[in-house]
Amino acid sequence: MFKAVSRPLPNLKDWRFSIDQWGIAWAEFDREGESQNALGQRPLEELGEIIAEIEKRGRDKQVVGLVILSGKERGFIVGADIREFADLRTETDVVDKLRPVTGLFDRIENLPIPVVCAINGFCLGGGLELALACHYRIATRDSGTKLGFPEVKLGIFPGFNGTVRAIRQAGAPAAMTVMLTGKMMSASAARAMGLVDQLVESRGALPWAARKAILSKRKSKPAGFAKRMLDVWPVRNLLARRMRDQLSKKAREAHYPAPYRLIDLYETYGGNDEAMKAAESRAFAPLMVSDQSRNLRRVFWLSELLKGQAPKKLDWRPQRVHVIGAGTMGADIAGWCVAAGMEVTLQDVSPEQIAKGIAAQGKLIARKFKTKAQRDAAKTRLIADPAGDGIPRADVVIEAIVEKLDIKRKVLADVEARMKPGSVLATNTSSLQIEDIAAGLADPGRLIGLHFFNPVALMPLVEVVRGTQSREDEVRRGAAFVAAIDKFPLITKSVPGFLVNRVLTPYMFGAMKRLQEGESKERIDEAARAFGMPMGPIELADTVGLDVCAHVAKILNYPSAGSALEQLAAAGKLGKKTGEGFYVWQAGKPIRDPRRTDTEEMEELGRELIQPLIDEAQKSLDAGIVENADLVDAAVIFGTGFAPFRGGPLHYKASESPPAPAHAAAAE
Repeated sequence: MFKAVSRPLPNLKDWRFSIDQWGIAWAEFDREGESQNALGQRPLEELGEIIAEIEKRGRDKQVVGLVILSGKERGFIVGADIREFADLRTETDVVDKLRPVTGLFDRIENLPIPVVCAINGFCLGGGLELALACHYRIATRDSGTKLGFPEVKLGIFPGFNGTVRAIRQAGAPAAMTVMLTGKMMSASAARAMGLVDQLVESRGALPWAARKAILSKRKSKPAGFAKRMLDVWPVRNLLARRMRDQLSKKAREAHYPAPYRLIDLYETYGGNDEAMKAAESRAFAPLMVSDQSRNLRRVFWLSELLKGQAPKKLDWRPQRVHVIGAGTMGADIAGWCVAAGMEVTLQDVSPEQIAKGIAAQGKLIARKFKTKAQRDAAKTRLIADPAGDGIPRADVVIEAIVEKLDIKRKVLADVEARMKPGSVLATNTSSLQIEDIAAGLADPGRLIGLHFFNPVALMPLVEVVRGTQSREDEVRRGAAFVAAIDKFPLITKSVPGFLVNRVLTPYMFGAMKRLQEGESKERIDEAARAFGMPMGPIELADTVGLDVCAHVAKILNYPSAGSALEQLAAAGKLGKKTGEGFYVWQAGKPIRDPRRTDTEEMEELGRELIQPLIDEAQKSLDAGIVENADLVDAAVIFGTGFAPFRGGPLHYKASESPPAPAHAAAAE
């Protein structure tokens, strides 16, 4: 990459430090024993040693500049090492941990020689904060390079003075939006915003561009006068108020305080960089030790646990998928697989339905692919296939037709005879047991369940259902396929409702019973949202479809005869998809009675509503439907949207349970 003349500090473990023939120092981050770079204690201490060496050599004019880059092929820095967050118990612990890091970044920023950051792959959180402390930033323009501040998803905000530096570079509206949403952006978007100064085509071009930037003494320009005028008090106050109003429509302060505290920080100290730096740590510390942050960090680990359900080493890579059934679910599964880079053939008895299903994927493709060439390529990978000609070539075949056992058996038996050896055969059933469907196959052990959730593009979980007859290698390949399309696999037993629907159903039907007894649907749904659910159970039933709810009730033996659910379904009022169910729907939104509700009362009702879900989650664990309590929590969070800041239903149950009484001291 570059020719070293000397290699000071040879005992570093996570960094490689060298000085080349031009007097340029290179600090290459390649964390020992890790696939990705994260800023933990040892890497930061070693970076401190490097900066001390640079400070000494800079005084003697032995170095003319410093380049900070990654030794990992596919990433710069993914952020701070959140494994070390658990050691922080008090606000004082947090402040003591932050102080040396913010001091180190200030030292980098204050170096008298040019400091260039060369970015490839993920540059997130603390990694972006380090980059912003450098004088000039160069990034690769390829699709794999992403920048952002995801901290709000962990219940915190940037804590290494990234709030100040991001606003200084991009201006408050753009920088605050990035920090408040936690969304990642492309390198091109970051350059347009002012967070990146230069783009190159590839990782290989980074050293040459960085060397040229050092020798040319390039320095990033902060946001201009017009953008910084927004930091003046009356304007800043109005901007903060607008941000707070927009945020309140998406997240409640009691549930997710971090973005609200970030707005408070900017509103109070914006425009005074040194005061805001000092206040950042004071505002950050209580968030880091809060229950919300601990639980949101737990959600991150649960997502990693689900990823671990897929085998690490498997000599099988799915590239072609065949989906049978071009209804909403089947078409959306096909579209998602295309968005993940696969070729998909879509089959249905109706060519018109296939055309409709393919057309419906236009929005997803437009959202996933930014250029016309990429969109056109994606569209060519989604192929109408009324005769099922793609079956013999497919690595994965997914049946997603009507929930009728006899029809599924017939279709799958026909498909089985046409499939190549080693390909996965799966059903997307939401309630039927896998062994019952497999009974009509020549090789029943081949069939597994792949249960996607609606809407496919938004719900990250897929249940990989192991029937009593399913072979383990088929289950493993199914989990590998789910991971390959960027979803979280959950391996579950084949029982009625599997795990997620089994847990969700008593919650929804308990709410419907309250509705039948005279409670208003708006009040029920608001109580669920007050607890932290993304939508209430009555709105959820309308969204899923009342016909589907009625079918699940039958499968799971929930009495619905004569109920409002049965009556609405019989009348063809199926919810959102027909424009009327429990609610009347307009423009994709339910029309609600706007009457106000008491907050404390709603919180109590919300806890009552959620109790059947928690009870069923415990029963499912006891029945061994999945391996452990963490997987139950992960499934319910990622499959239903269960309030992430509460850490999962079983974790919530344990945290809310009173501690066991201490044993009385023995009499002396």
